[in-house]
Amino acid sequence: MTNPITDAFSFLTANTGDFNALGLWKYLILLLFYALVAGSLWLAVDNWRNDPAQRNGTALWLWFSRLLIGCMWFQGTLWKLPFGHQNGLWYWTQQMAGRAAFEAHRAFVTDVILPNFDIVNPLVYFAELGFAIALMLGLFMRIAGLAAALFTVNLWFGIYNQRPGDPEEWPWSYMFLILLCGTFAVLAAGRSLGADAWLRRNVASVRDRRGLGALIRFLT
Repeated sequence: MTNPITDAFSFLTANTGDFNALGLWKYLILLLFYALVAGSLWLAVDNWRNDPAQRNGTALWLWFSRLLIGCMWFQGTLWKLPFGHQNGLWYWTQQMAGRAAFEAHRAFVTDVILPNFDIVNPLVYFAELGFAIALMLGLFMRIAGLAAALFTVNLWFGIYNQRPGDPEEWPWSYMFLILLCGTFAVLAAGRSLGADAWLRRNVASVRDRRGLGALIRFLT
C-alpha cells in the first residue's frame, strides 16, 4: 500500500509508472518540473522583497494553492506520453465516446477526435503543459485560468456517465477543479507572488499604455 508521502517521493524521483514508461526521457521531464518549481519560488521571493503590498497571508495562500494545482496539471500530462494509442489519453478518449453526458459530444469524440487522435494527442499534451506552466509561475493567469476551467468542463461532461465495468469517476472532482481554475482567473492570481506581478511591476510600469505595457496589463 502507498500513502501521500511515498507517492510524492515516487513522483519527485521520477519513479512512477507514468514516468518509467518514458524511459530515459523521464529525467528531462523531471528536470523541467524542478525548473518550474524553482522559478515559482524565485518569483515568490522576488515579489515578496520588492512589493510590500504582497507581503500578506492572502498572497501567500494564493501562490501556494496555484503552485500545487499547477503541479497537479503537470503530473496529469505524464499519461499523455509517449504519443500514440497506448497511453492513458487514448483509453480515456475512448471512454468519452461512450460516457459523455450529451449525444453531440459523444458523436464528436467518435467521428472527429478518435480518427484524428495522432494530431489531438500532442495538442492536448501541450495545452495541459501550458496550464501547468502558467499556474506554477503565475503567468497570464486571467487567460490561463479561464482556459483551464473551460478545458476541464470538457472532461467533466466527457466522462460524466458510468457504464457497467467502467472505472468510477466522481463528477464533483471536475467541478471543484473548474471552480479553482476559474477563481484563479477572477482573482488574477498571478499578481500574488507570480510572474504577472513581476511583469506588471518591471515591464508594464515602464512601457507606454498603447504598446507592450498595455498588452501586459491586459494579459496579467
